[in-house]
Amino acid sequence: MEKNVRIIISGGGTGGHIFPAVSIANALKKQHPDTEILFVGAEGRMEMQRVPAAGYRIIGLPVAGFDRKHLLKNIGVLVKLVRSQLKARKIIKDFKPHAAVGVGGYASGPTLKVAGSMGIPTLLQEQNSYAGVTNKLLAKQAAKICVAYEGMERFFDKNKIILTGNPVRQNLLDTKLSREEAVRSFGLDTTKKTVLIIGGSLGARTINRCVMQGLEKIKASGVQFIWQTGKFYIDEAKAAVRQAGELPMLYVTDFIADMATAYRAADLVISRAGAGSISELCLLEKPVILVPSPNVAEDHQTKNALALVNKDAALYVKDSEAADKLLDEAVKAVNQPETLKNLSTNIAKLAFRDSADVIAAEVYKLALNYKDKHER
Repeated sequence: MEKNVRIIISGGGTGGHIFPAVSIANALKKQHPDTEILFVGAEGRMEMQRVPAAGYRIIGLPVAGFDRKHLLKNIGVLVKLVRSQLKARKIIKDFKPHAAVGVGGYASGPTLKVAGSMGIPTLLQEQNSYAGVTNKLLAKQAAKICVAYEGMERFFDKNKIILTGNPVRQNLLDTKLSREEAVRSFGLDTTKKTVLIIGGSLGARTINRCVMQGLEKIKASGVQFIWQTGKFYIDEAKAAVRQAGELPMLYVTDFIADMATAYRAADLVISRAGAGSISELCLLEKPVILVPSPNVAEDHQTKNALALVNKDAALYVKDSEAADKLLDEAVKAVNQPETLKNLSTNIAKLAFRDSADVIAAEVYKLALNYKDKHER
């Protein structure tokens, strides 16, 4: 008979944390439909909209990230941290979880710390090749740590580590469209090579500036581009395109809702090096030029990118060199079938195809053991 198990999932702040969290929840519900799941996130962050949209209940904490540049501002952050821990304790007492999952980011800190101190088994999911501060602090209490890269024993107890990969949005694999149909859906030419440019849901300043400054280069390239600018850059991008005149080889939008179709259309992708994006590209076997963001904690995107570059599974352009090199590299690479084939073959070797299911099974096992010991 199915036992009713309760699990808290905590973390968020960016899509890179939220998508894996929701994927784990979906896998749990698929494997054990009676599982009760409660999300805990940060007030005012995107998880407060995205998680309910996925069908799950979420409670927000007043937690905020530390400001590394303006240390005096952290007095308020510390006050919020104390308030968040008190609220997390009440949430845990009310919900009575049998296990707690942390998917990284400061939002997961208070909940996982309190859960661990109350003897509830915790599982961490570390998405990057360089462990984040929150997960490093929580690792001592954790029962299991699911990682996406080899060599993570330099951060965590090797006896707790499980190499699972990162859960990704499963709908990316569901499209039945051919490449030609996908290209046509963007109003582009099926006979031309297509480059997809993505910088995350908010956009990437460097990548967008490269494109805006390189519109004449794009016009003369013989290649076509699908360009997702992010919501902060769309007006500036459209103004630059209007000024450049007719650009039938360029599709511009602030947000692509159907990423499965965009990926299917692409012969080459230009992307930041967030862990979630990389996991999706591995699964979809897409050749990619990675432009790591320099504005992330511990420069982990560069470390993510180099983990692929060292296996000939991606091309790499530094953020500081992108203005001079990025578009030239993209046009050159997309016209080299052998390069694209090698990149596709090598990135596919790094894919984990059942990450969410494996993590969900581990979480459920922890929860069941705890339940059996404490609720006889």
